[in-house]
Parts: sequence; structure tokens; C-alpha cells
Amino acid sequence: MAELLRFRDDEPVDHPAVTVDAFGGQANAAAVRVEPGDDARALIPHLAHIRLVEVNFPAFTDGRGYSAARILREAGYTGELRAVGDVLVDQLAFMRRCGFDAFEPDQPFDDGEVRAAMSRFPHAYQPAAAGAQPIWVLRHPPANG
Repeated sequence: MAELLRFRDDEPVDHPAVTVDAFGGQANAAAVRVEPGDDARALIPHLAHIRLVEVNFPAFTDGRGYSAARILREAGYTGELRAVGDVLVDQLAFMRRCGFDAFEPDQPFDDGEVRAAMSRFPHAYQPAAAGAQPIWVLRHPPANG
């Protein structure tokens, strides 16, 4: 694995992640790993106790992890959400919009490419799990009064 890229201020979780199936039987687990076939909704009752959710991308073409991230963020998960595996720099901005705030790719990212990818589209048209306001809200803010 390459170096960890994080968009968080807290300390990274260093506990090994357990599988979603194993998580139910471990009262002290703080990190869970979601595989492409897992249902992230199984974690929703336990979100307050989870500090790290790793979402595995075995191939960059497998988009199921985007859905897992969005499900968890929309359910209120505020802990670290880390994309691991075959993560490409071109996907970073889209993954951030789904709620990922940390990345552990198989191949290291170039710092310049990361900066370029994150600044390429500073605004979006749709609301997102990341919480950024859509461009239309910025252009036409609601009237106060």
C-alpha cells in the first residue's frame, strides 16, 4: 500500500479493520472493512462506535464503494471513511463528494496530480454527502427575512 492521504485533522486509526461479518461479534472493534459485496447498511446501528471504515476497491472500475460511502455518510457517520485498493487520482474529487476523507491506494499518488485533481472542479451542481453547497445555492442564496 502507498502512503495514506487524509483530509482530516484527527489522528489516523491504527487498529486493524475487521470484516463486516466479524464486526457483529466483536464488541471492541473500532475499524471495519467493507468489501464490494457487503451491505454497508449493516453498520448503521453501530456508527457511533466505529472510528474507521475502510472501503475496498479491488478494481478502479468497481463503483459499489461509492454507494457504501454515501449510505454511511447519509446515515450520520462522521468517522474516517477510507478508500483502499485500486484508487486512482482521477477519482479523488468524486470520492470526496461521496464522503471519503482518506485514501490508501495500491500505487502512490503524485502530490501535484492530487492538487490538480482536487482543484479541477471547485463547485458542483448537485448536493453531495461531502456537504459542499451546490453552485446554484452559491449563485442564488436564499433571501433572509
